[in-house]
Amino acid sequence: MKKFFNDFKAFAMRGNVVDMAVGVIIGGAFGKIVSSLVADIFMPLIGMLTGGIDISGAFYALDGGAYASAQAAADAGVGTLNYGVFLQNVIDFLLIALCIFLMIKLIAKVMPAKAEPPKEEPRLCPYCKAEIHKDATRCPHCTSALNE
Repeated sequence: MKKFFNDFKAFAMRGNVVDMAVGVIIGGAFGKIVSSLVADIFMPLIGMLTGGIDISGAFYALDGGAYASAQAAADAGVGTLNYGVFLQNVIDFLLIALCIFLMIKLIAKVMPAKAEPPKEEPRLCPYCKAEIHKDATRCPHCTSALNE
């Protein structure tokens, strides 16, 4: 039993697992921020710009009748296609994707760019001009002895 707990402790404290856990927690918090931005900031502005139109209540009664709301149709025992809710979810998704894209672009601008290590010039054989390993004493292509 002690070996089991030691193995579990080694697994749980491994760097990748801890990093992933932190990423999931931060992602959950970030998701709440983005959802609030869409629901509390963007959607009211879009509603104001469209004159208060709420498409989430749009539906089609499958019996072809006219009902005041999807709930009224459901109370009458009629099935409905609630396409307004679907369209609202598509709009929410697009706005959330836009917000995440803009935040990632902003973070990329703020974060310093990682400097790439300088690329070493390849070593060339002085006789055949083929690329050779930096520690080679003979060219593998023309077998010339390299006196460097």
